[in-house]
Amino acid sequence: MAQQIRLVIADDESLIRMNLKETLVGLGYLVVGEAGDGVSVINLARELRPDLVLMDIKMPKLDGIQAAKVLTEERIAPVLLLTAYSDRELVDRAREAGVVNYIVKPFRDTELLPAIEITMARYQEFTEMDQQISDLKETLETRKLVERAKGVLMDTQGLKEAEAFRKIQQLSMNTRKSMKEIAQAILLASEI
Repeated sequence: MAQQIRLVIADDESLIRMNLKETLVGLGYLVVGEAGDGVSVINLARELRPDLVLMDIKMPKLDGIQAAKVLTEERIAPVLLLTAYSDRELVDRAREAGVVNYIVKPFRDTELLPAIEITMARYQEFTEMDQQISDLKETLETRKLVERAKGVLMDTQGLKEAEAFRKIQQLSMNTRKSMKEIAQAILLASEI
């Protein structure tokens, strides 16, 4: 599985990037891109859509935390910060920016594999939770619209609640449209 994980690395020190790439390749990861500053890593990640971005905090143009915030907000990839800085203010900023994991340099190569795997797993969990929340919002929105449409049918056609619901269901099946679309159409028609 490790061979399929595509990484982008960012550090303003080319020697550090070279050593990191060598280590990551040795662990079985595929390094698909490298950047030396925060703006470049964002553009590279947008283009390449890696599975994970590993980057330093202190970089020119845009620091790693600001870059991580953009990558997180745009849901491009999880970020693992590799940095020599561990003061509380930076850790808090990293957390607020949505950084999934944080390793303090100097680190041992053996620390990278678990950090990467845990970062990937946590990001997957976050993504799944976001999808569940989105699905629940959609379900709730549909339910609200169907309830309002039932009320319209009950008022305008003198139907009981169960009959109004059945009518919406039947229209949905007959037209191959979702109950949400049928409810929206009923509500729109009632406004005319």
